[in-house]
Amino acid sequence: MTAASSSPTRDRQGRPLVAITGAGIVTSLGQGKADNWQALTQGRSGVHRITRFETSNLRTTIAATVDFLPDATSCAPVLSERLAVLAAEEAIAQSGIGHLPADGKPGNFPGSLFLAVPPVEIEWPQRIALARASGKTSDISYADLLRTATSGAFAEWHDLFLFGTTADRLTERFGIGGSPISLSTACSSGATAIQLGVEAIRRGETQAALAIGTDGSVHVEALVRFSLLSALSTNNDNPEGASRPFSKNRDGFVMGEGAGALVLEDYDAARARGATILGFVAGCGEHGDGFHRTRTSPDGAPAIAAIREAITDAGLTPDDIDYINAHGTSTPENDKMESLASTAVFGERASLVPISSNKSMVGHTLSAAGAVEAVFSLLTLLHGRLPPTINYEIPDPAIALDVVPNVARDANVKRVLSNSFGFGGQNTCLVLTSEPTA
Repeated sequence: MTAASSSPTRDRQGRPLVAITGAGIVTSLGQGKADNWQALTQGRSGVHRITRFETSNLRTTIAATVDFLPDATSCAPVLSERLAVLAAEEAIAQSGIGHLPADGKPGNFPGSLFLAVPPVEIEWPQRIALARASGKTSDISYADLLRTATSGAFAEWHDLFLFGTTADRLTERFGIGGSPISLSTACSSGATAIQLGVEAIRRGETQAALAIGTDGSVHVEALVRFSLLSALSTNNDNPEGASRPFSKNRDGFVMGEGAGALVLEDYDAARARGATILGFVAGCGEHGDGFHRTRTSPDGAPAIAAIREAITDAGLTPDDIDYINAHGTSTPENDKMESLASTAVFGERASLVPISSNKSMVGHTLSAAGAVEAVFSLLTLLHGRLPPTINYEIPDPAIALDVVPNVARDANVKRVLSNSFGFGGQNTCLVLTSEPTA
């Protein structure tokens, strides 16, 4: 053992500290941390009119789609995998751990994979193609579709639309050791992937973990489903101004696409190999409830519990938090609930702790959101600059928070709380710090 690892560094509970040594990101604002951070702190929106498919019969015709990739597709499993690969490559390259795929050979990442992906199911274009290929014009059964999907030109679809396939492909590409973990906890999935990576390192099961959240789910069927829930903004004439977290005139969220990735390592192991430490995931908190399949408990109790657990897990108190990366969806109910939760946890300080929503610019990236926003939280720590909540023109008198309105702000930030609150009461919060809290 080297001198750096001869005396183990532990937190107050005797667990290994979890360091971040690499980060990668792709959103509608661009590919990579540099482009995303520049756009985010300049207050630029990545929301625009959808051009990838026909929208004339949809209530919502805008989204923060990733359209700059060659041959961008609306097939969720394909695009989600492409986004995950780009984010993972940037994170692994920065960390300097293992090596990336090269010369037709797979990479070698010496750790585990925790992947948040959208719940995959075959979409309408593929269903219609299978129905036509079945040779039947009526009374088409599920057995007919399955038989067609597992033969001939459609055989690859069977694997493509299986939950877990994306993780298998990433494992092969990057040479991941151990069984890959695929997970879906609604809009908190990306944060859950990070939490599982942290817990695996703390338990000593691995010295490194690659945590990814990815989602390329903007397609017709998804837009229809969210519209039926009255969850989406219909401000189609002003795409850039449609996502308005915490504003009185907010009217729903805007779907987004993207991926975020973090390389997590046992602090001692990272120092022993000479890695650059970017920050730490010091605390994780999760709390669920069965209040409703889509709505959040109006008293905010699960969110309050998740925030408190994350702060306590980090060995901190609410007074130690310098900034909150909000879930901030721009829906009337969620923003109100998050404000209620902040007030309950931070008390009189709630109106003083800056809290801003990246979703005002990148939309709601769904399964990827927790990971995307964790990367933005890390960049906030590294650069000492708070991204704004844009489109904040009409304050909601019921939400008395410092939302960093419209313009980025320099600040001394050492501890960030990143909130993720998902459908069905699946809530996960993370505390990221610039220094160990032990």
